[in-house]
Amino acid sequence: MNSLIEWFMTNLSGAVSKEMLVFIVSMVPILELRGGIIVASLLGIEMWRAVFFCGLGNIIPVPFILLFITPIFGWLKRTRFFKPLVEKLETKAMSKSEKIEKYEFWGLVLFVGIPLPGTGAWTGSLVAALLGIRFRKALPAILLGIVLAMIIMTVLFYVAPGLIL
Repeated sequence: MNSLIEWFMTNLSGAVSKEMLVFIVSMVPILELRGGIIVASLLGIEMWRAVFFCGLGNIIPVPFILLFITPIFGWLKRTRFFKPLVEKLETKAMSKSEKIEKYEFWGLVLFVGIPLPGTGAWTGSLVAALLGIRFRKALPAILLGIVLAMIIMTVLFYVAPGLIL
C-alpha cells in the first residue's frame, strides 16, 4: 500500500490539487479511504476537508459495483483471456464472505468499516453483489461501513497524533 501511495503522491501531486489527489486515491481499490486519509494527513489537508474528499471518493464506486459487477463478470467469464482473472477475483472475494453471509447487514458494515488488509468498500460491494444481497440493503450497510472506517482512520491520523505530540 505504501508504494501505491508514494506513486500517486509522486506522479499526481503537481498535476492536480491536494484535494483531488486524495479524492482519486480514495476511489482506487486497495487504497480506498484508508489510503486517502493517510495521503491527506501527509499533505497537511485540514481534517474536515480530508474527510469530505476521501468519503466522497470512496462512496462513488459503490453503487456501480453493486449494480453492474455481476453482469460485467458474467460477460468477462465468457472470454478465454479474462475468465481466469474474474474467477480468481470471485474466489478471493468469496473467501472473505463468511462473516458477511452470517451477519448480513452488520457483517457488511464491520467488513467495510474495520480497516484491515483485504477489506473495504470495493471488496464489500463485490462480496455483497456476489452473495446477491439486495441493493437497498447492501448500500446503507456499505455507507455505514465507510463512515466507521472514516472515523477510525481520522482518529488514527488526525486526532491521535495531536494528542501524542
